Amino acid sequence: MIKAIIIDDEQNNIINLQRLLEKYCPEVIVTGSSTNPNEGIELIKSSQPDLVFLDIQMPEKDGFQVLQELNLYDFEVIFVTAFSQYGIQAIKFSAIDYLLKPIDIEELKKAVAKTSERLKHKNQNLQLQNLLHHLKESNNSSDHRIAISSLKETRFVYVKNIVRCESENSYTLFYTDEGETIISTVPLYEYDEMLSVYGFIRCHQSHLVNKKHVKSLLKEDNYTLLLYDQIRIPVSRNKKDLVKKALI
Repeated sequence: MIKAIIIDDEQNNIINLQRLLEKYCPEVIVTGSSTNPNEGIELIKSSQPDLVFLDIQMPEKDGFQVLQELNLYDFEVIFVTAFSQYGIQAIKFSAIDYLLKPIDIEELKKAVAKTSERLKHKNQNLQLQNLLHHLKESNNSSDHRIAISSLKETRFVYVKNIVRCESENSYTLFYTDEGETIISTVPLYEYDEMLSVYGFIRCHQSHLVNKKHVKSLLKEDNYTLLLYDQIRIPVSRNKKDLVKKALI
């Protein structure tokens, strides 16, 4: 059984989520709830849940501020929000689950199933710690780490150490400046959105490149990016102008 609490400023949302869990995720037992973020903080401390369903947007404190007031993160979090852009990039960056209101039943079941799997190896929640660090150091991008979900683990890699990403069917291959290759179960297009603000260029349908590692743009039969490690990355014809502009 998964012991859970719900923190949401709308009582109707709490009731609705609890009913969905009872019907579709019977392994989750809701042991408490709160419409007040301050009371929610005390509830987390006193009840020591396995899982917290946490509304992002609340008066007084948002969901991120609730977490920032805690010192121990030995529980899992599934964020709940009515807005698709509010904090979602930071959440994705740390590979944390979230649900959009109104809650989709299949998405709820998937999120709970992933949480259940992580709880089998329960320890300090490094993904939450990475999220809070990301939010705290939002102006210091050189210190940001991205959570990369692989088949066996979640790896935390400094963005500045990523040379390039390559699509491999529904997987993404990460290549680091230390010569390591990490296989992610997340498709490339999701990383494109996350990493674009860090100077990564989608130069090809199958390639995403950190422009800090680009040595030159070769004007051969087709345009090619030459990296400092001598790897050559193709540039799609329709991406040529975008790549030129990004490298200036």
